[in-house]
Amino acid sequence: MLLPQQRWQIFSPQPDLSQEIADSTGLSPIIAQVLLNRGINTTESAKVFLDPELEDLPDPKQEFPDLIKSIDRIELAIKNGDRITICGDYDVDGMTSTALLIRTLRLLGGNVEYEIPSRMTEGYGINTRIVQDCRDRNVKLIITVDNGIAAYEAIALAESLNISVIVTDHHEVPEDPTKIPPATAILNPKYQVDPNSPYAAIAGVGVAYVLALELSDRFGKRDELENPLLELFTLGTIADLASLTGINRRLVKKGLRLLSQSKVIGIIALINETGISKDKQTGLKPEAIGFGLGPRINAIGRIGNPQVIIDLLTCEEMGQAIALAQECEATNRKRQDLCKEIEQEAIAYMAKKKLEGFDIKQERVLVIVDREVKEALTPSPSPPLGEGSKTATKRKKSSSKRDASLSSLEDSSPLGDESSNLTPLSPSGRGAGGEGWHHGVIGIVASRLVERYGAPVFIGSYEDAHDEDLESKQHGATVRFSVRGIPEFHVFHSLEYIANIRNKGGGHKAAGGFTLPAENMEKLRSGLREFADRENLLPSHISPLINVDVLADLSDISMTMLQACDRLQPCGLGNPDPVFYSENVRVLAQQTRGKDKVKHLSLTLDTGNGEKLKAIAWRWGEYCPVPDYVDIAYKLRANQWQDTTSVELEVVGIREATGTAMKSSQNSSKQLLLQYNPAPIITKFPQWQKLSEASRPLPRPLLLYGCDRPADKFQGDVDCDRPQRGRNYQAIVLWSMPPSFTHLQWLIAIAKPDYIYLGSHIPVVPSIDQFRAQVQSLDLENIKILNLLDLAQQWWIAPSAIVSALRELNYICDFPPTLPLDGELLRMQKWYSIAIIKLAALFTQS
Repeated sequence: MLLPQQRWQIFSPQPDLSQEIADSTGLSPIIAQVLLNRGINTTESAKVFLDPELEDLPDPKQEFPDLIKSIDRIELAIKNGDRITICGDYDVDGMTSTALLIRTLRLLGGNVEYEIPSRMTEGYGINTRIVQDCRDRNVKLIITVDNGIAAYEAIALAESLNISVIVTDHHEVPEDPTKIPPATAILNPKYQVDPNSPYAAIAGVGVAYVLALELSDRFGKRDELENPLLELFTLGTIADLASLTGINRRLVKKGLRLLSQSKVIGIIALINETGISKDKQTGLKPEAIGFGLGPRINAIGRIGNPQVIIDLLTCEEMGQAIALAQECEATNRKRQDLCKEIEQEAIAYMAKKKLEGFDIKQERVLVIVDREVKEALTPSPSPPLGEGSKTATKRKKSSSKRDASLSSLEDSSPLGDESSNLTPLSPSGRGAGGEGWHHGVIGIVASRLVERYGAPVFIGSYEDAHDEDLESKQHGATVRFSVRGIPEFHVFHSLEYIANIRNKGGGHKAAGGFTLPAENMEKLRSGLREFADRENLLPSHISPLINVDVLADLSDISMTMLQACDRLQPCGLGNPDPVFYSENVRVLAQQTRGKDKVKHLSLTLDTGNGEKLKAIAWRWGEYCPVPDYVDIAYKLRANQWQDTTSVELEVVGIREATGTAMKSSQNSSKQLLLQYNPAPIITKFPQWQKLSEASRPLPRPLLLYGCDRPADKFQGDVDCDRPQRGRNYQAIVLWSMPPSFTHLQWLIAIAKPDYIYLGSHIPVVPSIDQFRAQVQSLDLENIKILNLLDLAQQWWIAPSAIVSALRELNYICDFPPTLPLDGELLRMQKWYSIAIIKLAALFTQS
């Protein structure tokens, strides 16, 4: 029987500590264990997590130096009747931020309008065209939302035209002070704000919310505005996939209660249109926003007109709101169709490639482009006349009918519109409604392919898709890529590795995008293979990863346990839903559900105490039938039928009930060869200084190195991560300490810097159980020689800690003596926090 190929990473239980937290919070020990897995490991932090209102928030006017200046300038513009323009963005953060400020300024009497740059022709952020238009309309004040911190040229032009600009943004601030825009005021949690401030992690809509709320205080209108503003903040924060931790968690927790009884006309219309209004009976959760409202808003930004969302979230007439909500729904259906067909074509293409010998585990990185898919899947020409043509026409009509039958099924699942069928309609190779794939939606498809194949995905669409001559397309053509990664593959670092063959691009650890000259396609594939080799991306990593919290007995699953899980809400990025697992579960009955192409796996499970539990595995119909006994990983969901609410399992992982699948073989010692080269002799000793105290600009050429280093903070003659041999660097910026003293020795010996500027970032040290699981995920049986320094830098873990874990697994390693693993991890924590004066002394003495 076929089962999904997955990697399960299970947190080890901490019974004593979980019991202590359970006793102090009223949670059950099993839910307290989930808190421990989220890093909530004291009774005090657990109480604040469960009730964020217990923590006092500082006055934002004390946190944002330009906040009072911003309020003063807006107040003056309102009192003078000046024209004010909000410059937003076409993503969900930018659209909700724009609507939030428009509602505020209108209620306060402002003469306000807005501008959104064109996604297709202008790209992100305020530009000189927008500024010129504002000058022509006699605008006196521009307020940017979710953009502006890097828009020096446009904002300098505005100021020269006597147009004041207030920048509200959350993106990285340019390193060079001369590149910071000359705005009247700048509100950005990364600009002149304490990194430890509770406001440091807010997104663009969060900055707009802070400004609007403080502005409403100035005008004595807080009571009228506070709740609608919080609703828009909550909608934007969840839909933009911002982290639901810290102040975001506090505000979203409160905002979800308001959304359930929303007074914002546009939100009411959208909730009713999407069919999630029934969820209000049990309280809206982030998944209802993320899979219900969010896709409708995002669809407009991706393939529609952002004005629809702005008007929807600011209108005051229900008839208009209903019409706009219906337009959102129609656009989202179109977006669903585009995603669905692209995904089908990609899967059909992969199936064909597999038959031809392609092995994704050996390739490790999936590069898939619309035109290659079209060529591979285009069938041989059919006869111009006769029965063959009739059959093809008939099949096309049938396919369209099946498409229509799926729409209600997709939105009825807890995954909302993100469910999709996985069987190709036809090998046309075309995105719905066009020759090539729409680049506004390929990122969504990339995420789905990562879920399916467990590999990093580079999905591309040719930008000249309407050129009829295929050969002429190849010459000078450009491919636009969206990228999604897996934990072992750093997307931004991979884009840096291929920087010499691509055009513009950027991203972060998990996602990114770029454009590529079409003639460099094979160079892209070979470059990604080289990067995968360098980063020790192994075939064993190419499987979907399931993070599992804690073992549970099916007989304990109840509404009471579901309600206990709800105390951890809001769940989302940074605070995922609890995932439980149960072993040796008996499957009493199973069947597939769903019409035509979309097939889900429906199970009836034996709880072991004479009861039965229903379970659903979305889009897993292809695995039916599963064995009679299995191990399952699952989330708890409320299933409403008529007036009855019961618990249902949403299965996210399934494997054979062997009882030993996660145990390592530790009974026999094995030799493991290590490659561990000592650092060269250091011939030049640098001067040390804290990065925060260094004068700007920093000297060039510069080497930027460190865990979670920023993607675009340092510009100019800058190399990242690995020094080029033979090049003498003026400086190294250590964003964080290296994984070990040996790594630091290598850096200094090869780079030969005059200065080292030490940043303040402290890498996260994994728990002992997380790290053991990480080491056990290595395909040690098939590794002939383990490059210890490379693996240590990839994981940002000291080589001695890796060896300690290997020795726990009875591997014999030619390496100096190590501490027990907990001692090595503790030593690593101390190393990451070492004082700069000690480092300077160490290397001076060397």
